[in-house]
Amino acid sequence: HNPMYFFLLNLSILDLGSISTTVPKSMANSLWDARAISYSGCAAQVFFFVFFILGEYCLLTVMAYDRYVAICKPLHYGTLMDRRSCVKMAAAAWASGFLNALLHTANTFSIPLCQGNTVDQFFCEIPQILKLSCSDSYLREAGLIVITDCLSFGCFAFIVVSYVQIFTAVLRIPSEQGRHKAFSMCLPHLAVVSLFISTGLFAYLKPPSLSSPSLDLVVAVLYAVVPPAVNPLIYSMRNKELKEALRK
Repeated sequence: HNPMYFFLLNLSILDLGSISTTVPKSMANSLWDARAISYSGCAAQVFFFVFFILGEYCLLTVMAYDRYVAICKPLHYGTLMDRRSCVKMAAAAWASGFLNALLHTANTFSIPLCQGNTVDQFFCEIPQILKLSCSDSYLREAGLIVITDCLSFGCFAFIVVSYVQIFTAVLRIPSEQGRHKAFSMCLPHLAVVSLFISTGLFAYLKPPSLSSPSLDLVVAVLYAVVPPAVNPLIYSMRNKELKEALRK
């Protein structure tokens, strides 16, 4: 019933969903020496991947606010982060991911694809699908991607501002033990956010000169598989209560 564990539950579900969207199909293709996916299967993969990834990003933003309230406004924590508020914020994160996924999937698969049907990736990724579109027909989806990027930057700015205020408040704590406890509360979330954002930025903002099929594959694994696989390990290693649960 602790807000942090409520958000961790949601984060775990999103991690499990995102990694289950891409990895099982890729493993099945490798085992059966196949490279095919149906059109509807590709559309479903795009929808669920965008849904889980963007939902996770929104949830990490909510968790940054949770850490901010816990450290900067501890006396108001019970009021600001009550059960109803936590449910509303988690629901908003899930709804944001769902709405974005619906718009992106509908736009991407309404575009005529006239450059073949070979996607140079281990899963159906929107930028790779857009490469198959006819000239100028991808501009609507590109515009939607720009809008999503602006919203993502807003979440990023919120996280940065939250942590600036958190670190400012922590450095004012007189006792070293108090500072260490406060930092320990934030480090797992900060590590998860850093891994999530850094891999995503490298995947989509790397120079075109560095682009190659093999590098694109490695980068896609870094941002689509590594963060959801590593997140449980990060939180388990930094949290005493989770360690005790594992020992039991």
